[in-house]
Parts: sequence; structure tokens; C-alpha cells
Amino acid sequence: MRILVTGGAGFIGSHLIDRLMVQGHEVVCLDNFYTGHKRNILKWLDNPYFELIRHDITEPIRLEVDQIYHLACPASPVHYQYNPVKTIKTNVMGTLNMLGLAKRVKARFLLASTSEVYGDPDVHPQPEEYRGNVNCIGIRSCYDEGKRVAETLAFDYYRQNNVDIRVARIFNTYGPRMLENDGRVVSNFVVQALRGIPLTIYGDGSQTRSFCYVSDLVEGLMRLMNNEYIGPVNIGNPGEYTILELAKTIQTMVNPDAELVYKPLPQDDPKQRQPDITRAKTWLGWEPTIPLQEGLKLTIEDFRDRIESKEVQKLS
Repeated sequence: MRILVTGGAGFIGSHLIDRLMVQGHEVVCLDNFYTGHKRNILKWLDNPYFELIRHDITEPIRLEVDQIYHLACPASPVHYQYNPVKTIKTNVMGTLNMLGLAKRVKARFLLASTSEVYGDPDVHPQPEEYRGNVNCIGIRSCYDEGKRVAETLAFDYYRQNNVDIRVARIFNTYGPRMLENDGRVVSNFVVQALRGIPLTIYGDGSQTRSFCYVSDLVEGLMRLMNNEYIGPVNIGNPGEYTILELAKTIQTMVNPDAELVYKPLPQDDPKQRQPDITRAKTWLGWEPTIPLQEGLKLTIEDFRDRIESKEVQKLS
């Protein structure tokens, strides 16, 4: 099968491409390298079944493909708030362009939506039926509302044009290849602990998140794409941890002497985040398998290797 992955040089996209290539598909990776990195897909560049196109999806593109995994968009607050207009254009115009492509070539289209569509939820855990509590003019809305519009577009193309869509709502995901400076809590804590600087906790650390290891997430996305269920489907790990628990776990694993410092909670930061994965279990036969400790160990090793190799480069 010929498969397009937008945002394919990014953290999740590159792990997805690894799986698709191993399965023997022909893969087209589309990325503008805003947060993606060529090193993530380096091993496939000389493969005849792999094609890399540097392209910004806010501009249309003509391709012939059977499936489209639409992952392109900065997903961490640091990056999506850096250029909020660009973020919402990527979510709206980019999704329009990709749905238009899917319509023209009759490709199946999977939208990587997000748990952020639930905003700061007042229903816990969050089922797909919950309509969310989003501040539509807040600093996170370029991403939250952008993804909500992307879902609207997907379902409208499905109803009006019979485009074969799938919608995944992705919860916090972590693993190797996360950017060191992406501002997400796992990468923040790991990098701070490895560098021997205090671990920054926003608020009192009582807010909760659920952390899904990237290989589990990719498995969920692929099952949804190749299933007859449209969604939306929550893909995430229902194990819930406070930010303070996560900080102490990483502190213990990397640097027990690391200090914990507290800073004010950013605007609209959700207090709780935990997926109800009943639909994923029922329709996809999917649930996560990698425990947090095991996933963190692999993630820490990856960060350690990258940080050490940067230090070596500086010295040389």
C-alpha cells in the first residue's frame, strides 16, 4: 500500500513510519521540519520504498496514495504557542488540503486529533461523548480549537463527500525522539534531571496526566486506520499520575539529588487528564501494554545518548 504520513519526521510520525516500512508499505513522508527532524527518518532515506517531501501542508499538494495519516502540527505548548496563527492555519487549512487530497484520490484519511479537544475537563475520565470545556480565546486555543475544527472538517467531508475518515484523540504520549526543548512534562523532567538542574513543577503538582508510550500509541493508530470504526476514539493510557508523582519517579531514576522547584500554573492548564478507552478496547481490541517505568527507562536512555553526543561534539 502507498501511505502518506504528514508530519512524518516528527516524534510520533517517525515511529509510525518505522512500523509501516517494516510491514513493507511504500511510504511518503511530508514534513516542513518546523518541529520534525531528518535524523528521525535517516535510516529510510536511501530505501526505494521511502520518499521524503519537504512541504508545508497549508499549501495544496498532488499525490497518489491509498491512506493518509494526518499528523502534521506542533503538539507541545511551547511550539504551538510560538506561532499561534501558523498553528491554527496548519490545523484548518492543512486539514482541508489533506481531506481534499483524500477525496480526489479516494484515500482513507486518519486525523490525529488530541485530548486537548476536551480542554480543562469537568468530566473524569474523559469519554468520547464529552464535548469538552475549552477556552476559545485562550493561549492554548490555536491548538485546542484548531483540532476541534479539524474534527468538524473530517466529519463534514465524510457526510458530504463520503471521504473514508478515522479520528483518533491522542492523549499524552512519550518516548524516544521527543524534542529536548518541547516543553512537555516528561521531556522537561528527564532533561532537567540529566543536566543536574532543578525539576520545574507548575502549580502544586497535583494536576494529573496519563502517559502512553509511543509504540503503544502507534499500534492504536494503525488498528484504527485498518478498522471499519470511524471514531472518534481515545488513544491513551488510562493510568493516571500526578505531575509530582512523575517528577519524583524521574528524579529517582535519573538523579535522586535533583531539586524540585515550583512555579505558577500556566493559563488554562488542564487539572485532570485521563482517557476512557472503552471504545478502543471494544472496537480495536487495543489497550496499552508498556508500563510507565519501562517506557521511562527507554526514554531516559535516548535522551542521555543525545545529550552526551552533543557534549562530545562541543568538546571536539
